[in-house]
Amino acid sequence: MNIFLVGLGGFLGSMTRFFMATIIRKKIIGTFIANVSGAIFLAFMFHFYRTELITEPVWLFAGIGFSGAYTTFSTFGHETLQLLLNKHYMKAVLYVSSSFTISLLAVFIIL
Repeated sequence: MNIFLVGLGGFLGSMTRFFMATIIRKKIIGTFIANVSGAIFLAFMFHFYRTELITEPVWLFAGIGFSGAYTTFSTFGHETLQLLLNKHYMKAVLYVSSSFTISLLAVFIIL
């Protein structure tokens, strides 16, 4: 049952990520929004799970499955590499630093 919950959450998370990418149509901005909002969502889910406001099945579905598929580190890495290869060094630094800073700050505030 646990594998099913994670898989179902992952399916919905990846579909949500794809839907967002098609609406925004700008890869870097879409990835940034997905990663930051996914980090915030995961922080809330972890807080709710840790304080027993949600059950383990909800944590498996939403926290692990959905969040894991919704956020996209591989795309983040690829887009950063493309910026560097195209010699957009300042954009790459801004992209990486703002993604990490905003995500970690949001998680710190929530937890």
